[in-house]
Formats: sequence, structure tokens, C-alpha cells
Amino acid sequence: MEKHASPLGWRRLEGPEDPCFAEAWRIYDASFPRCEKRSREHLVQALADPLFLPQVVLSGERVAAVVFCWRTPGGLYLEHLAVDPGLRNEKFGSRILERLASGGQPVVLEIEPPEDELTRRRCGFYRRNGFVANEHPYLHPSYSRPFEPHPLVLMSRPEPLTGAQAESFGKFVRETVLRYSDHGPVPEK
Repeated sequence: MEKHASPLGWRRLEGPEDPCFAEAWRIYDASFPRCEKRSREHLVQALADPLFLPQVVLSGERVAAVVFCWRTPGGLYLEHLAVDPGLRNEKFGSRILERLASGGQPVVLEIEPPEDELTRRRCGFYRRNGFVANEHPYLHPSYSRPFEPHPLVLMSRPEPLTGAQAESFGKFVRETVLRYSDHGPVPEK
């Protein structure tokens, strides 16, 4: 039987002066490889974008997780989800995903191809939480130099993406999300 889960508090991460920023940055910075995360400077710049939804999830007074999402034309892009390593295996990730999906819009995320034990476990976690792997080839550009695009698997909930949706998603990442990376702002057309 599952133990009773404590309520989670959600709040927007406002900027470097936010009392949760240092802890949120620590979790984020430790959780992703360099090519899959932005610098502190680029994160601060992204916080001003109205399409960016940077959240911290609190368990009591403690920052339990960071959840960085983007509003996309087709729903929600879960760019980064990281739970504090000291709080893993407490079902925070599943509860966060359920809350994101409860908004009724499709949710898309990226994972490494499931090729080893860790990446297969990660894929299994998202599958257990209602996500489906998409077969569309997807290369994610690095956030930082040297630019080394790497293949990732798109996962979506509640349904698989069509080819057109996957293409639109990739365009959104390249033209909007990567404005806040070493790629810099995309020139206006």
C-alpha cells in the first residue's frame, strides 16, 4: 500500500533574487549533461519569456523538484524535470507528471534512446506515467558549444505525435527554446 503523499506546493521561479533560485539551480545543474541544459545566464534570460513556465515544486519549505515547461502551439513541452536526489523514490516525479497532464493539453518531452539500464528505466518511468514513445527521428541541438546535436526520443501524452506535430515541435525548439542558449536569438524573419 502506498503511503500518504504530502501535498506539494508549486510556485513560479521568478529570477536570481527568488529565495528558491539557488536551490533550483543546484538541482537543475546537477541533473543534466552540459549539452542538455542552459547556462545560469541563459536561464535567467529565459525567465522573462512569457512562453516559459519555470516552476519549483516544494515539499514543505524544501525545493523538491524543478519543472521547466514551455507553452507550445500544440500543448506543453516538458523541457526539464529534475527531482532533488535526496528525495527520489518518493513518487514526486509521478505526481508532477500527473499534475501537468491534468491540464488537458498534450505534453511532449525528450529522453535519451533507451540503450542501457538507466535510459531503459527512464523510458519505463515515463511509460508507466502514460507517455508513449514516438518513432519520428529527432535530433536535439546542444544548448552549449561545441554544438553536438544528439538523437533523443520524443515521448508524448496522451497520444503519439503525428509527423506534422513532431516537425512543428522541432521547429518550436529550434526557433523559441534555443534563443536562450549559446545559439543565441534567432534572427527575426
